Amino acid sequence: MAYDDIEYHVSEGIAEIALDRPDVLNAYTQDMLVELNRAIEEATDDESVYAIVLTGNGAGFCSGKDTADSVTPEYRFEETERLGKVASAMRLLYDGPKPSVAAVNGPAVGGGMELALSCDLRVMSDEAFLRDGHVDIGATPATGGGWILPRMIGEAKAKQVVLLGEDIDADEAEALGVACEVVPDGESLANAREIAATLRDKPAVALRESKRLVDPTVRSFDEHAHMVLDSRWACEEDPESEEAAAAMNEGREPDFDREY
Repeated sequence: MAYDDIEYHVSEGIAEIALDRPDVLNAYTQDMLVELNRAIEEATDDESVYAIVLTGNGAGFCSGKDTADSVTPEYRFEETERLGKVASAMRLLYDGPKPSVAAVNGPAVGGGMELALSCDLRVMSDEAFLRDGHVDIGATPATGGGWILPRMIGEAKAKQVVLLGEDIDADEAEALGVACEVVPDGESLANAREIAATLRDKPAVALRESKRLVDPTVRSFDEHAHMVLDSRWACEEDPESEEAAAAMNEGREPDFDREY
C-alpha cells in the first residue's frame, strides 16, 4: 500500500512506521492521520508482524497538528467516515494486540505526545521532550493527554502538565516511568528496534494476553480474575506458549515456527 506522508515497511517481523514531514517536525495533517491509521491497521492485520515501531523522520517525533492545514466544511463532510477511523489510531496502538514501541527522537507535542503515549513502550532521545500544549492554542487534550497521561503519572502531575503546559524532558519521563530508556541523540530508533526484536521473539499469544491484562480500566478484582482465566486458556492452547515452556525446561532458546 502506497503512502505519501509516512514511511512504512516490514522487516524480520517488525513493522516500522515513520511520520515523514521532517520540514515541519512531522506536524500532521488530516491526510497524514488517515494514512497513519491505515498503516497501523495494516501492521495489526499482517500475520507476519509481531511488533510495531513508531517514529518520526528528521529532528522531531511529531509537533502536533499542522495549524496551516485548513479543514473546510466540505472536507469535514466528505471525510467524516475516514476521520472516524483516525480516532482509532491511538486505540489500535494502546488497545491493539501487537506491542508497540515509540522511538521519540525529538519534540513530541500535542497530538504527537498523545501518539507516543499510546504506544506500549517509549525510548527517548536525551534531546526529546513531551508537551501537551493544547491549552496554549485554545484547545483541549484528546485521549492521550486527558485519559492515558493521568493513568501513567497520576492525576495531579497530569493536570500540571496539561494546564500549565509544562514540558516533560527525557530524564523526567524516565523517572516517571513514561520512558523505559533514555539514549543519546540519534540512537532512539536503533534502541527501539532492539526492544521490538525482544518483543517479537516472545510467544505472541502470551504477549498479547499479558498486554490485555495490564489494564488500568478494569473495574474490579473479579473482572480481572475472569480475564486472567481466559488468558491462561488462550496460552494453554497456543503451540508457541507450549514451545516456550519446553525451551525453558530444557535450557535452550525457543524455536517458533515462523517465517519473517
